Amino acid sequence: MVGNPRYPSLEEIFGAIADWINSYREAYAARGELVNCGADEIAKIAHDLGISSDELATLATKGANSADLLQKMLVALGVDPKNFACDDPAALRDLQRLCVNCRQKQRCAHEFDVGTAAENYREFCPNSYTLDALFRTTD
Repeated sequence: MVGNPRYPSLEEIFGAIADWINSYREAYAARGELVNCGADEIAKIAHDLGISSDELATLATKGANSADLLQKMLVALGVDPKNFACDDPAALRDLQRLCVNCRQKQRCAHEFDVGTAAENYREFCPNSYTLDALFRTTD
């Protein structure tokens, strides 16, 4: 026997476990940062973001990269995320809030992997209505 046999299924399982642990650590760290704030400070941050304190606590547990797919979607739709952030920060925050809480991230990531996200986002993206309203294109 030369070397170790390769077990792709085990590698995938260990990779998934490692990803989950990293996500948990990020969420725990984010929650810890929020815990260090007083109730008044949390309320002010939430007010500035246009959300409730409870929603802020929920968003804090999602992790720093939980809205990254939105950036990819904007690019796929031909929108410069930096310009959009400057032009309409309130709309961007609303889009981010839905993206963070989206339950279709696996489907979204798959659509990006196969290059069909811009064509199929209306089937799965909770932001599709807003994206269409903001960046309506003739299909």
